[in-house]
Amino acid sequence: MTLHHDEVPVDEDTVRSLVRAQCPQWADLPLSPAGAGTDNTMYRLGDDLLVRVPRTADKARSLRKEQRWLPRLAPLLPRAVPEPRHAGTPTPGFPLPWSVLGWIDGEEPGPDTVSDWAAFGADLAAFVRELHRVDLMGASRTDDLSWYRAGPLQPCDEWVSQYFQDCRATVGDDLDVATLERFWRAALALPEPAGGPVWLHGDLKPSNLLVTDGSLHAVIDFGGLSVGFPDAEHATVWDLPAAGRQAYWDAMDLDEATWTRARAWAVAVGVSGIAYYWHTYPAFVAECRVRLDHILADATTR
Repeated sequence: MTLHHDEVPVDEDTVRSLVRAQCPQWADLPLSPAGAGTDNTMYRLGDDLLVRVPRTADKARSLRKEQRWLPRLAPLLPRAVPEPRHAGTPTPGFPLPWSVLGWIDGEEPGPDTVSDWAAFGADLAAFVRELHRVDLMGASRTDDLSWYRAGPLQPCDEWVSQYFQDCRATVGDDLDVATLERFWRAALALPEPAGGPVWLHGDLKPSNLLVTDGSLHAVIDFGGLSVGFPDAEHATVWDLPAAGRQAYWDAMDLDEATWTRARAWAVAVGVSGIAYYWHTYPAFVAECRVRLDHILADATTR
């Protein structure tokens, strides 16, 4: 499934050739598809490994971040995170960097895997607090660690405003885009966050979390790893059921301005996701719609 105009095609044969050429010790292990996101395509290699292949040259930069920083962050975090095992290099058959990580067992959080959403929300909040407390170890908001969601809202207003228009044209009256846009503009009127930069995962949506025995076990896909303001880190709380959202809010105990900016980031990602992926990635559009519906529902109760 092609999602981007500049996407580099890849299939199982391509991945097998990369492994054979650069990781001959794993060449005979079974290989099978293990899912795909907006940035990468994944293949399970044997029982213990995961191959991540970027969709575009821009997405490939995230793999280098994981290779450099995850080994340093992992010992400082309260949940498992991916372990880089090989930094793949471009080849004539696939002209981008790629990566092999250790496989982590677990399932995506959902109604069939999580029974206590309040406990899950509190566990996620604990992970976020610990990540944000980790020393920057000399890292700064530059180069690969600079990402739009780690900065202020204002520089994104032009493209977000365009996506509001696109979303209206796509969804029509089926979604209250006007209210969502008011939430965005309310956050724009606030001052920028105070305080110093912190480590950010960047995309703590359910598909980047793993549970075992109903509890948060691991946090994966650090492609959005960045340094900056923490507001957008909280945006994915609206992906959780109400009990999980409330527990996260209670545990984080953040001020109203931070939540207003976090909600604006959630709106921006949701609206742009619907407009951009409407014809190519219906599953992701559905995720974005759930997030926006939760935001609108919470606006009447909080």
